[in-house]
Amino acid sequence: MIAAARLLAMLAALLALLARGLVTLRGFARMDQAQRARAIADWSLALLRTCRVELRVDGAPQGGACMLAINHVSWLDIVALNAVEPTRFVAKADIDRWPVVGALARGAGTLFIERERARDAMRVMHGIAQALRDGQRVSVFPEGTTSSGDRILPLHANLFQAAVSACAPVQPVLLRYLDAASGAPSLAPAYVGDDSLLLTLWRIARAPRLCAAVSYLTPLHGGERRALARAVQDSLQHALATGSTAPAPAAAPGWSTAQ
Repeated sequence: MIAAARLLAMLAALLALLARGLVTLRGFARMDQAQRARAIADWSLALLRTCRVELRVDGAPQGGACMLAINHVSWLDIVALNAVEPTRFVAKADIDRWPVVGALARGAGTLFIERERARDAMRVMHGIAQALRDGQRVSVFPEGTTSSGDRILPLHANLFQAAVSACAPVQPVLLRYLDAASGAPSLAPAYVGDDSLLLTLWRIARAPRLCAAVSYLTPLHGGERRALARAVQDSLQHALATGSTAPAPAAAPGWSTAQ
């Protein structure tokens, strides 16, 4: 009964937040970049609070142009990262067609990709490279799909070519969802396979309060895209296994930690 009441309250608050987001979006034309970023961060924090999710941050985003390479667990991932510091995201094209949410994503500068079309992946890769050359941060989910958060799936190397071409660093970012009281991993926010948004919200409503732990790891520079993808995967796996934001002890050839 308590969980059902929580779910109904969350759904009502989320609808109000979506409406607020559309109103804010219409005012973007009158805002400078810093004001837009602040509005996105504030909205994202409000959404996390609505879902009973606290935010914990270790480390900090790399300054200047940078590709953030993040493990993918939930639809909440983008919200948690934007609550820290908004960036442009690369997301699957399906989101662009979602009512309201698609408009909000477009307004935030999201780059949409049709993953099944190789030509579209090339288009997006060039778009990322140009954004990096323009000094922007771009966030990608190189696993290409979501996992339950207990492991790092093999990373697709293609998108890393954008960072190589733009001579921009890649910063691995580890996302974990934890029980806020005990620190134990939680599967409640996972959005995997046939999971629906409503099912995820139901699990969150039933669970104790949660924590989204965002760990910014040591940035990596240079190298060939496949070696860079392996280095990012090693960094994420090391941080997930040890809970440490320190770099993995063994460096693969073809990349270096950014100073």
